[in-house]
This record gives sequence, structure tokens and C-alpha cells, in this order.
Amino acid sequence: MSFFSIDNIFFELLGYRMSYLEFFGFVSGTIAVWLSARAEVLSWPIGIVNVVLSFFLYYQVQLYPDMFLQIFFFVTNAIGWWQWTHPKPGEEDRKQELKVSYMGWRNFMLISLVTIAGTAALGALAARLHEWFPLVFALPSAFPYADSFILVMSVITTFFMIRKKIECWIIWIIVDVVATYLYYIKGVMLYSVLYFGFTIIAAFGLWHWIKEYRGYSRTPA
Repeated sequence: MSFFSIDNIFFELLGYRMSYLEFFGFVSGTIAVWLSARAEVLSWPIGIVNVVLSFFLYYQVQLYPDMFLQIFFFVTNAIGWWQWTHPKPGEEDRKQELKVSYMGWRNFMLISLVTIAGTAALGALAARLHEWFPLVFALPSAFPYADSFILVMSVITTFFMIRKKIECWIIWIIVDVVATYLYYIKGVMLYSVLYFGFTIIAAFGLWHWIKEYRGYSRTPA
């Protein structure tokens, strides 16, 4: 049986059958986040391992939009890995660093509208994948709209995180809460625990960035 099959059981604990795929997806995701918080370059290749494992996992539990999201994360991890290992001349000594800031309510409301429209459009597409491509998607998408919401919000907030916008953490908290519940009801328990942990990390990130922004405000020009 393939390593990438959720039916290939690694061990059983308290009646829960843990597959190799879910276990090592959880482990690689946890390590990648921990290394990322420490600004370690190994966070990127380990993140790619997590993305690949998650791709196969989400496919088999019919979370197709989440599966497609892993392609986006694969690309961003590859870009991050390249940029960290191939800095431009002078980047290591650059004194000017992008500061955290607010995106403002106008942009936040615009994001909300884009999210609603994007979720509706992608959710409708995800709900028909098994009809359009039955040879690839034998079963219908389990939660096409909730899953599409995670995809849309994750892509949007990734770009705002790059720009160090404080509200990105609010979005991550919302995404992680939805993902925690979604993976729980799909029976992917370790991933539910993982995203619950991400929720706590996002809350800390929000607090830390607000604190950092207030520090800028108090610093004389």
C-alpha cells in the first residue's frame, strides 16, 4: 500500500487510526512553523514536504480547494527558499526594514467583498468538479464553500503578510478557526490540532505586531 494513502495506517491510538500521511504531514508542518519563527532557512524545504503530503491528504478526504491551495504554498515556499539562500548584494546589511502598519478599514472591507465573491465562485466550481472530471475526482467535494473560503483568504492574507499589514493576523485567525473545525469534522484529527496551534500563534502574532506598531508610534522621528 502506498505511503501516500490515508488507508496505510501507522498506528492506532484510543481507537483513532493514524495514517503515515497524516502523522508525517503534522510533524513536518509543526517543524516548518517552528523553524520559520526562528527564521531558519530549513523551514522552506520542510514546508515543501508538508505541502506535498497535505496535497495528497486533502485529495483523499475530498477537500479539493485546500488541495489546490497547496500548489500556491508550494510555489511560495520555493520562492522563499530561493530568496533566503540567494540574497541580493547588500541585502544582509540593509538598514531599512519594512515596518508593520495597518491596511485600514477601506482595504479591509474591499478584502471582505473579494472574499465573498471569490468563495462563491470557487465554491460553485469545487461543487461540480466530480461532475466535470469524474475520472480525477470520483467523489464530490466535502465542503466546497468552507474549503474555498480557506483558499481565498489564505492567498489574500499571504500577500498582506509580506507587506506586514497587521490585519493579516486577524484573517489568519479566522482561517485557522474555520480550518480547525473543518478538519475535525472530516476526522483529520492531527491537522485539526495543528491548525488550533496555528490559531494561537496567529493571536500571538497579532498582539506582537500591534505592540511593535505602538513602539514605532512612541519613537520620536
